Amino acid sequence: MVRRILRLISLDVSGVHAAAYLLAASAFSSQLLALIRDHLLAGTFGAGLKLDIYYAAFRIQDFIFFSVASLVSLAVLIPFLVEAVEKSKEETRAFLDSIFTVFFISVVIVSGVAFFLVPYIVPVIFPGLVNKGFNTDLFFITRLLLLSPLALGLSNLLGSVTQTYRKFFIYALSPLLYNVGIIIGIVAFYPVFGLKGLGFGVILGAILHLLIQMPFIISEGLFPRLTLRIRFKEVKRLVLLSLPRTLTLSLNHIAMLVLAGMASVLAEGSISVLNFSLNLGLVPVSIIGASYSVAAFPILVRHFLKEEKDNFNEHLRVSLRHIIFWSFPAVMLLIVLRAQIVRVILGAGAFSWNDTRLTAACLALLALSVIAQNITLLLVRAFYAMGDTKKPLFITIFSSTLTIGLGYGALYFFSHNSFFRDFMESLFRIEDVTGSEVLMLPLAYTIGSFINLGLLWTFFGRALSSASLSVGGAAFHSFSASVVMGFVGYKALEWTGQFLNIDTFIGVFSQGVFGGLCGIVSWVLMLYLFKNKELMEIIAALQKRILGSDVVQTDPA
Repeated sequence: MVRRILRLISLDVSGVHAAAYLLAASAFSSQLLALIRDHLLAGTFGAGLKLDIYYAAFRIQDFIFFSVASLVSLAVLIPFLVEAVEKSKEETRAFLDSIFTVFFISVVIVSGVAFFLVPYIVPVIFPGLVNKGFNTDLFFITRLLLLSPLALGLSNLLGSVTQTYRKFFIYALSPLLYNVGIIIGIVAFYPVFGLKGLGFGVILGAILHLLIQMPFIISEGLFPRLTLRIRFKEVKRLVLLSLPRTLTLSLNHIAMLVLAGMASVLAEGSISVLNFSLNLGLVPVSIIGASYSVAAFPILVRHFLKEEKDNFNEHLRVSLRHIIFWSFPAVMLLIVLRAQIVRVILGAGAFSWNDTRLTAACLALLALSVIAQNITLLLVRAFYAMGDTKKPLFITIFSSTLTIGLGYGALYFFSHNSFFRDFMESLFRIEDVTGSEVLMLPLAYTIGSFINLGLLWTFFGRALSSASLSVGGAAFHSFSASVVMGFVGYKALEWTGQFLNIDTFIGVFSQGVFGGLCGIVSWVLMLYLFKNKELMEIIAALQKRILGSDVVQTDPA
């Protein structure tokens, strides 16, 4: 039985669409677990101080992970591994040993320094959380979570190997196990250890994230070891290439860290509301943008290394078309069904109706950024596939700085301009909800995301070919159909609201499902009337797989 399971998860996955759909299924499953996690957190704590502390501690370990552990990121390592694998297994092993040694020493040093500085760092970053009776828990959880960058970073290193060998199924399982560990922390560890138990769950999840990668790596004889024979020349090449990307990720997380710090001085629970809305808003990003960008990256690398420009452009354009095709309806569903989504997923126990309304309003603003984030993920990886990490860095420096500035500016404008404040509260129907100023943080994040995308799109068109970004037809069809979907879905919600008891879970769930299904059906019908290429490709693929019929394939261009 064990051998069969190992054989299943070690299967090769070839083709960008097969890999993308596998990763999308994994991301969807992982997000379901994440939603269960958030449901448990919301029901147990509500949007309050204890959950603010948990999320604040998470932000610091995230920053360290993406600042140091991202030196062994998939996007940077895979091109090096492709070169090493094509030479020999010995070459691959020597390369992994060198990278692991440098990574391990770097993370231990940085995490060790951060461990001792926690009591001084946390009050500066989250001034609104200190001296509220939970300083001991806040400092303990923050220190405990400093262990996760080591486990997750090593898992990323091993994950780059499994992806290079096209073992996407193994890589796809790791985020599921990560959320399983966190859920165990909420259900089993919190009742015993209190808030500290949540931190234990995160560490368990990070260990599971790592362990799933190990059987294949060990069987191939590629598990890295500490070595004194470090290949400094190769490490230097990797660091010089990855440093701009690491700084890019660090800047994104600095922006989020600062936004969370702003939330700490707002109404109690603002950090929780911001994080809940981010988690919900990132579901389509994980399923669509991350899946396609991860699946496309190794193929783009190979085409670029072989100087196959036409194939590079074609794979990029196909991935971009499908990302846009799925992104518009995802955005519309999030906006139209935001209240139902939040209430069904989070609305239990200590999570109040006012918490729901405020989170739903933040979700609507963040939903608008989904399209920008999905496309950005692909374009950034396309830059990395070409070996260009500097342009994304400079663009991110500008957009992250602007996002932080927009956050401060929007909060100031919201508090000093009653017309703007009344307009935003009326638009999202939260006039009587305390803490509405938190809306300015997702607003700043969304504006920054679109500015980032605009700059990336412009510079990529100049660097390669504007033809590779020619996706106007797909965008028009998906956007038009999504507008119709939003209108139909909204009217369906209004109609069902007349006779369903929306004060109950069943009533809200039924209303959301019916409205969503009506909207989706109208979206598909509109695309069918447009004779949309992406829809026809999906129909043809389903006919071939389910019915076994021979169909005429549409032009993939």
